[in-house]
Amino acid sequence: MTSIVVGNCSFSLYPSTPSSAGMLREHFSGLLGETRDNEIFADLDGYKQALEDEGVALNVVSLVGHAALRFAAMGYDRRPANVSEIERMCGLLAEQLKQGACGLSLGLVYPPSAFADEAELVALARTCRAHGKLLAAHVRSYEAGLLDAIEEFGGFLRQSGTAGLLSHLQSAGRPNWGQIPKAIERLEAMRAEGIDISFDMYPYPAGSTWLLQLLPPAVMEGGLEGLKARLAHPLERAVIQNWVEHGGDAFPGQSKVFLIGWENVRLSAVGVTELKHLEGSDMHEAAATLGTTPFDLMLRFIEEDSGQTGIILFQLDETDLHDACCNRLYMAGSDGLPRPGSKPHPRAFGTFPRVAGQLRRDKKWFSIEDAVGRMTSVAAQRFQLHDRGLVRPGLAADLVLFDDAITDNATFSSSTALPSGISHVWVNGGAVIKGGAQTDKRPGKLI
Repeated sequence: MTSIVVGNCSFSLYPSTPSSAGMLREHFSGLLGETRDNEIFADLDGYKQALEDEGVALNVVSLVGHAALRFAAMGYDRRPANVSEIERMCGLLAEQLKQGACGLSLGLVYPPSAFADEAELVALARTCRAHGKLLAAHVRSYEAGLLDAIEEFGGFLRQSGTAGLLSHLQSAGRPNWGQIPKAIERLEAMRAEGIDISFDMYPYPAGSTWLLQLLPPAVMEGGLEGLKARLAHPLERAVIQNWVEHGGDAFPGQSKVFLIGWENVRLSAVGVTELKHLEGSDMHEAAATLGTTPFDLMLRFIEEDSGQTGIILFQLDETDLHDACCNRLYMAGSDGLPRPGSKPHPRAFGTFPRVAGQLRRDKKWFSIEDAVGRMTSVAAQRFQLHDRGLVRPGLAADLVLFDDAITDNATFSSSTALPSGISHVWVNGGAVIKGGAQTDKRPGKLI
């Protein structure tokens, strides 16, 4: 690929204030591993300067993460924002959009974004609209509540008039399989109504996140320390364990573990040295290795790994995946989570070669023109990158030369294997891959 969109699902490295920078760093570390103090920025300009100073091989397109706005305005409080806090968030967002951010991302299952109500989210959506920018959302549920979550997101777009991107459309957990056709019907109805909405998805039957996503969002009030305090209380811990393993109505939503089982939760990134050998094992296997239970192992990760443990969730249906990826509103997206030295989801290394290769050539999901369009012009138009995404005189020379045998070699057991069949990649006219090998050029920039 030649350009990468960052800041998805409410996770961006900016904006921050002196009082919120520590919370933002902790939040980001949970998803992508230890984040240093100098990797958190006051605004997009600071982030852009750091990229320019270091040099980047790819173009960077940045969304503003909702979490950063909430931390700056009201910390980790689990409550609706008041009028002044909403105004503060909208002001911060407007500053980032003026500096060149392409839009706002919501993560409505990830605290603190999960704590926001309609008034706050509509106000932020209207700020995006005022600046002609995009609203992207990891919606409030991809399980039984998927259709309601789509309606909620559509409501933000309807009330604000802004364009929207529903991140990684899926229906998770076997009891919920088969919802994608109905979900697409809802999206098409919104389009017919005049709402500008589309979606992305990665072409794999498993997703990836962090271990804390196995818990209900409410227990994350106050951040990691708030969670640890609750787990230290025997009665609260018992309620949490019962919901995680057996579901129920103690908390809203469906438990991922209850839906798919511990055996379908694979450890992908472990930061603590003593437990790193468990990477690649599912939670049942890992717990048996240590002579403990999966829930108690999760508690150990929370305590010793500071909640920064990465996981892969095997929870999706191939038919649903086909229905989503072959729909006209779909564009390719990897949702990749880079964690050096770990065993991440293969989507970070294989999504686009898989679309261009296996799904196009072998499974016949796409024609070559359709596959290329979903990876290039469709995404460029959605993010308003008007100077790239097509091969045309006068546009940026972001180009990939691949042959018909292009293959994604990354698997769940060998997840960082590089693809084959790509000989050259040019970014802004500079060759970053030449003859199949990486060069030392860094022609990328924030766009």
